Amino acid sequence: MNKTDKAAAIESLKERFEQNEYFYIADASTLTVEQVNKLRGICYERGVSMQVVKNTIARKALEQLPAENNYAPLFDALKGPSALLFAEVGNAPAKAIKEFRAEKGERPILKAAYIASSIYSGDDQLDKLAKLKSRDEVLADILTLLQSPMQNLLGGLKGQGAKLAGALKTLEEREA
Repeated sequence: MNKTDKAAAIESLKERFEQNEYFYIADASTLTVEQVNKLRGICYERGVSMQVVKNTIARKALEQLPAENNYAPLFDALKGPSALLFAEVGNAPAKAIKEFRAEKGERPILKAAYIASSIYSGDDQLDKLAKLKSRDEVLADILTLLQSPMQNLLGGLKGQGAKLAGALKTLEEREA
């Protein structure tokens, strides 16, 4: 790879990092071509994009991004074979890895994950990451919590209104 190709690869990867607030670094080495294709298929179904990268190119791309994004702790994970998994939902790559492992064994191994400026290091974090709620799930929970008191209030008013209507009807019948 010549200097121009490296610069283009770094720029392309830099754009991917800027566009994705969720990405994982995994070790998918020792997987056969068939297994990698199966993993890519599972990732595709879950909206995850998998890209095998050179660690130096990934590191240089991350170094060019603003320091406040806190990418520096990820540099330790960029050793050995690395694959990047980009997603729009924070827990999607973890679920894809877990699904693949259920069928095929212990790989890929999670090296690190970047979830909206939080960093999770090590394969032992995989279960925690898979259980994370997506932004849509959190919003749905909040809406449910906000709707509950209003539904109780409306239900109570509706019940009291029916009692009042029944009492008025009884009084009207007595007068007649």
